Amino acid sequence: MAVQGRRSGLGLGNWPFARRLDPRSALLGVVIVALLITALAIISTSHLTRVQYARLQKLENQRDSLQTEWGRLLLEESTWSSPARIESLASKRLNMRVPSVDEVKVIHP
Repeated sequence: MAVQGRRSGLGLGNWPFARRLDPRSALLGVVIVALLITALAIISTSHLTRVQYARLQKLENQRDSLQTEWGRLLLEESTWSSPARIESLASKRLNMRVPSVDEVKVIHP
């Protein structure tokens, strides 16, 4: 008993989809595949953008806290190195004093 049906040039026999591919169908298939690939690329890019934006927010918060700490350190440094404080420590701890006018000698080159 012979099986009737179309045979394609692909040698697929009676396979259910074994028929000649119409150029429109092939183009439609290519467009659908391209559409799916594009959709997946957009989803992936959107996700990566969100991840990177969250990372940026964390880094900006860290930068802000570091700038605040830097400002506090500068203020502390200026407090510790003020001339009045240095003079006070020198007189108390090292018994130093400002020389009088009679004790100052000017040496000319």
